[in-house]
Amino acid sequence: MDQAIRVLVVDDHDAVRAAVSEVLHEATDISVVGQAAGGEDALVLAAALGPDVVLLDVTMPAMSGFQAARALTDRHPHLRVLMFSAEDRRDVVENARQAGAAGFLVKGCRGPALIRAIRRVSAGQPVWPART
Repeated sequence: MDQAIRVLVVDDHDAVRAAVSEVLHEATDISVVGQAAGGEDALVLAAALGPDVVLLDVTMPAMSGFQAARALTDRHPHLRVLMFSAEDRRDVVENARQAGAAGFLVKGCRGPALIRAIRRVSAGQPVWPART
């Protein structure tokens, strides 16, 4: 890969953003270009930074991850949204699909799984839990 995959990490918890960014720093082909604490900040940063992938929490105050995913994919059709949540219920995953996400991960997945998922969605391949 000639260019690093540009990732924007969006979660309302500072510790989660920091941990995810640290994991992604280990991958030489992925670059965290920004972090946002909410959906509205994600919209602003996506426009300013031009990420390839937005790793987006489902549950956030003010604007849900589903609302942010829909707005991001509407405004930036080539952008890939990878949603993540502690909950992987069928309805949560289906809502992510309907919001335009390219994939879904469960929070707490191991670093290599996160890195693989980002690479896959960046390449246009879906990443969904097997049971949904």
